[in-house]
Amino acid sequence: MPESKRRQSEFAREAEAVSIHCRDGVELRGHIWNGARSGANGSVVINPATGVAARYYHYYARFLAEHGFDVLTYDYRGIGLSRPERLKGSAYRWQDWGELDFDAALLFMESRRPGRALLVVGHSIGGFLPGVSAHAGRITRMLAVGAQYGNPRDYAAAHRWRLFLKWHVVMPATTLLFGYFPGRRLGWLEDLPKDVALDWAFQRGWKDPHAAREWTVAFNRFDSFRAPVLSLAVSDDEIATVQAIRRGFSHYRNAQVEEVLLRPEDLGFPRIGHFDLFHARHATGFWLDTLLWLRDGTNPWPGKRPPEHLVFA
Repeated sequence: MPESKRRQSEFAREAEAVSIHCRDGVELRGHIWNGARSGANGSVVINPATGVAARYYHYYARFLAEHGFDVLTYDYRGIGLSRPERLKGSAYRWQDWGELDFDAALLFMESRRPGRALLVVGHSIGGFLPGVSAHAGRITRMLAVGAQYGNPRDYAAAHRWRLFLKWHVVMPATTLLFGYFPGRRLGWLEDLPKDVALDWAFQRGWKDPHAAREWTVAFNRFDSFRAPVLSLAVSDDEIATVQAIRRGFSHYRNAQVEEVLLRPEDLGFPRIGHFDLFHARHATGFWLDTLLWLRDGTNPWPGKRPPEHLVFA
């Protein structure tokens, strides 16, 4: 077993394995990390990025637990520990991850830790999907890291055609060929359910009229999300650009969104990108800063707002 996965397995043994039951009967798997001081700083639900297993966030979950939070990590249906025996033929969609999976995770954590602040850390699509949860109004605060839904118009200009080819040509083609997206075989994240991959590739729910009608009720729920959000972008993230993030948060019409744009040098590293901030190398820097927001609602980077002229078209 690779060293990184061995350590992640050891971390999982420190946590409590849990099952989360969604209202449509699907069962999700995850872990609760019981915080020091009995979770006095509140409860955190960590929402993964598309195609990223929850184990990737175990380092950060344990860090938060050591600083007084109770933390839930979980896998969406079709991913990681929540993957069915046969992925081909499953009809899971992005909408299900927000309406059913995140909603169930939120209620699960609330029931396990009643009366405490209910916090969300959302990475990539994980920072966008909370808006379609019927119970998102119960969220106290959210930290959104690179939150967006992969609109190809918003990819960084220097990488746009490469990313378009990868995620909007090769991904749907291989998905249609195999009946699911074989991400592991390609070395591109985790395998994905067919309809999740096609939702991303074809932006179904935003561009296709039929899909848009299916999303109407879900999108109306964004209006009930009124919690403060700290929305973080990184200057060298070729996927979650400021434009991409602003496009996503334009749906959060009543949320109190504070924007932050960090550069790798602000964090003492030459490169950050879309995934690096949840790596343990950030435990003594970026991770410590996030405690200010999650615990106190204080923006640790008040002078790092992105320019207003960076808007989506």
